[in-house]
Amino acid sequence: MAHNTDIGSLSFEEALKALEDIVRRLESGEAPLDESIDLYARGDALRAHCQKRLDAAQARIEAIVTDGPAGSPGRATGTRPFDDGAGGA
Repeated sequence: MAHNTDIGSLSFEEALKALEDIVRRLESGEAPLDESIDLYARGDALRAHCQKRLDAAQARIEAIVTDGPAGSPGRATGTRPFDDGAGGA
């Protein structure tokens, strides 16, 4: 994954892999100080992007409508749209 790839265009899986690569690079201790600082900043942005994607997925899951009585598992009858305000994230 290229270091200059726009984070907003990455899927969750791509962002997570890029974050794992950064963590490995930082943990190796081989990156010069300036590169380490840049890697840390990009890693923080990737972490935030992954969290945003996870939050959106959780909200979509919570939007599943069930029809069982209170306290029973019920069954999924469909979903309702979730507007997270992220413009299709």
